Amino acid sequence: MRRYGGEHHAHAHDFAQIFYALEGGMDLEIAGRAAFVDSACGIVIPAGLDHGYCAEHSARILVIDAPDQVGLARLRRFAVPTPWRGQVLAPQAVAERLAAVLQAPGLLARRRIDLARLTQQVQAALHEDWPTARLAALCHLSAQRFHARLVELIGQTPQAWLRGLRLDRAAQLLAAGQPLETTALACGYASASALAYALRRERGVGARDLRRALN
Repeated sequence: MRRYGGEHHAHAHDFAQIFYALEGGMDLEIAGRAAFVDSACGIVIPAGLDHGYCAEHSARILVIDAPDQVGLARLRRFAVPTPWRGQVLAPQAVAERLAAVLQAPGLLARRRIDLARLTQQVQAALHEDWPTARLAALCHLSAQRFHARLVELIGQTPQAWLRGLRLDRAAQLLAAGQPLETTALACGYASASALAYALRRERGVGARDLRRALN
């Protein structure tokens, strides 16, 4: 596991490399072509192929340096299985993981979602309407492609993810003593009753429960 941050100019190795993100993400330029890795999308970089990168601050990337061999001789994207995500690889498991990468489904070229940046933008305006098309536009994707990428990346639809942000913020405000009506409007709900219903349905709590937790 390696931590990256900032930009690094193109270079090459005499061995192949396999990358995917444990946290954050990394944009790559490989032989003049744009690519990326995140927690759902990994990449195989063959030996001798020039590549540079621009990584998010403190991105955590799992990197396997592997001798050039059959299966690692071409650039390919692969789907990172869900059980691998966020888990540091033990040294004794490298050979097994390498074999699994060679069998992992390939992925078509796609645009990376900068989830941290997207979250910041939405949290700054939770009181506004956020249809999926608007979220997608921030990532320069169609609504359909954005939906598919977000589900692949975090296992949630765009609107389910948005509800989570709204309710997280609402819980914080209510626990700090802000009135239910004011909190509802600040978090994008039309009324206090709409927010109360959402808290009960999604979190199994009410405003009074959250205020008691503060006390």
